[in-house]
Amino acid sequence: MNIPKISFHISPSLAIWLGVLAMSTAAILIRYSQEGVPSLVIAAYRLTFATLIMVPFGWKSSRRELNTLHKNETGLLILSGVLLAIHFAAWISSLEYNTVASSVVFVTTTPLWVAFFSPLFLGERLSTKVFIGMAIALVGGGVIGISDACQITAGGLSCGDLGVFFRGKAFLGDFLALVGAWTAAGYLMIGRNLRQKMSLSAYTLLVYGIAAVILIGVALISGKSLIGYSQFSYFLMLLLAIIPQLMGHSTFNWALKHLSAGYVSIALLAEPVAATIMAFFLLAETPGMLKLSGAVFILVVIALSTWSSNKQVTTQLIAKPPE
Repeated sequence: MNIPKISFHISPSLAIWLGVLAMSTAAILIRYSQEGVPSLVIAAYRLTFATLIMVPFGWKSSRRELNTLHKNETGLLILSGVLLAIHFAAWISSLEYNTVASSVVFVTTTPLWVAFFSPLFLGERLSTKVFIGMAIALVGGGVIGISDACQITAGGLSCGDLGVFFRGKAFLGDFLALVGAWTAAGYLMIGRNLRQKMSLSAYTLLVYGIAAVILIGVALISGKSLIGYSQFSYFLMLLLAIIPQLMGHSTFNWALKHLSAGYVSIALLAEPVAATIMAFFLLAETPGMLKLSGAVFILVVIALSTWSSNKQVTTQLIAKPPE
């Protein structure tokens, strides 16, 4: 008896927003993990668990498709893994020094950097609305950034010693999150290129695997132990691999085959809003008026980018890793 295939239709744009919700849990899970595990080890396990989970789905296709890549494409694949490793090492470390809201907002300035380089490297043109949205995002990110040194009082805006701020932990956290944004931009643009000829399962397995090997090596070289942590810590890192990594990042990798890198990256701007809300309820981090103002700017960006997208397509997915 023939068993019919189960299929469903989903818009890439809808998939993007579901992926954003999954990715928004990352900062919360990382914060809980950092109570007993170094940041580099968290990053290494996140990618290692994700790679191992992907092996049954992408092993055959990755071996086959890797042989079809040209030398420069193989180099791009390796570079993508390197950038992903740096992204997670920098961003996860930033959460040691800063609030969830500030860290996530800075790391999701990714579309600003994609906008600068996509026309040059990908030949993609972004609409006027998207450029306006990026300018608003820059303002919103700046507002949230200065909220670590300033606050609104009855007399207006009051700021402490900015020199102390720039030498402090919050500024270091902001900078590390910004490094995460730069590397994420490169990762997205390379993915946009390679996903045109590689399946999701193969691309995901190879890039995650490269990043995992790099992070394990860096953790060991830096003297961090990979063993000896509590069972709950390993469980949290497994959840990091399943929810924000496989359900979140992999959704974005799939969407890169159907949507522009600019649109995909700008959707990331929803993550700080959702993560800030989660941090309020789960970590008791109460955002001030400046942070809330920055969130409003970001919501405006999301609206502008959504209206400007003209690549709303419906794609059929079969009950197996999408190609």
